[in-house]
Amino acid sequence: MPEIPLEHVHVAPEDATGGEPAVFVLHGRGADEEDLLPVARELPDDLHVVSFRAPDRLQGGYTWYELDLSGGGLHQSQPHAEDFRRSLDLVSESVDAAVDEYDLDADNLGLLGFSQGAITSLGLLLENPDRYAWTVALHGYLAAVHSDLAPEGIEGKPVFVGAGTGDRVIPIDRAEAAAERLREVGADVTYETYEAGHGIGPDELSDVVAFVQSRTE
Repeated sequence: MPEIPLEHVHVAPEDATGGEPAVFVLHGRGADEEDLLPVARELPDDLHVVSFRAPDRLQGGYTWYELDLSGGGLHQSQPHAEDFRRSLDLVSESVDAAVDEYDLDADNLGLLGFSQGAITSLGLLLENPDRYAWTVALHGYLAAVHSDLAPEGIEGKPVFVGAGTGDRVIPIDRAEAAAERLREVGADVTYETYEAGHGIGPDELSDVVAFVQSRTE
């Protein structure tokens, strides 16, 4: 049985017997695998939660990649290409290994990411849409390397994109552009905005829970 490459937290349903659905959780820059557990624990009880830790240390937390600021600063930043590629591959390998390790339903896997984790989640979805049943991307954007992808299997794929009107880290127009592009390639996009900064408030959490419930019933 393969070892899971990324450090992680696994929370199984109380009455798990095997073959249950799962959500893979990807935190934001400078956080860790514990950061989004309060969000994930609000999701349906029959979901396995597998929350990954990004591979590189950053101050008191971890990061999926360094930032490429050559485009004009933080608001126009892109993922560092080599770092991003490595993290995408590590998450994909970790998902495959976790499916085997925890006996998950390989046909019912979701992604939930915030900020860098949302950007990574959208990249994973576009690179392998058949692998994921649904995706939640909060306060992120579509990386340039993925902006021209229109893969088979993305048609009708449920995606929730959330953004904050007061987000000073990832401006709302970047999230909106991601939602528009996903619609263009055929995804079933739910796009919601909130009077919030770079964080997940109660209204956004409620909408995320409702979205996931509707996709896992």
